[in-house]
Amino acid sequence: MAAARRFGLEGHRIALIARSRSRVDALASQLRGEGLTVCGYSYDVRNPASVSAAVERTADALGPIEVLLHNPAPHAGLLRPVLNTHPADFATAVAASLHTVAAAVQHVLPGMRARGKGSLLFVNRSRAVRPSFGRGGTSVAFAGEDAYAELLHRTLAPENIHVGQLVLLKTVRPGHATHHPDAVAERLWNAHSERIGFRVFADALNA
Repeated sequence: MAAARRFGLEGHRIALIARSRSRVDALASQLRGEGLTVCGYSYDVRNPASVSAAVERTADALGPIEVLLHNPAPHAGLLRPVLNTHPADFATAVAASLHTVAAAVQHVLPGMRARGKGSLLFVNRSRAVRPSFGRGGTSVAFAGEDAYAELLHRTLAPENIHVGQLVLLKTVRPGHATHHPDAVAERLWNAHSERIGFRVFADALNA
């Protein structure tokens, strides 16, 4: 919500895409009440075609997509130690973190390349760059997403398409200096507007 609000205040029209239709509708309504142009769509995290359809509806409603922000919340059932994480769990985690964003990127990228501008922004926890023994599924899935994002960055930078990754080292919560929702949203806006490298940490990564 903070990111949507930050970009909306800069004049961007916003689409919220998430699993829960009722939650998307409620959040979109709240942002519209603040004077922003917002629409909301739901998708099935297990079906890349579903997110492609949601992104297509976004473009139909709001016009060409300039910024794609991928900010997934991991399924609580997948937050298990690596030895208790089964093949089906890995498949679900990878589908949620990688398959859906790859489908969205494939849908928005032709337009960005044709216009010669755009931003693909990824938000990850530190497990993307430092695996956690207690979070086997998401550690593997986030690492795959991290590799995908970095490959996109290397490939698309010469075409003026910025790919950025914000790594969060703590839980986003009000009252925290670097992980307050508004502070995170400001980082994301800067990543888009200032095109500051590929990977940015919200805090210094501990040794």
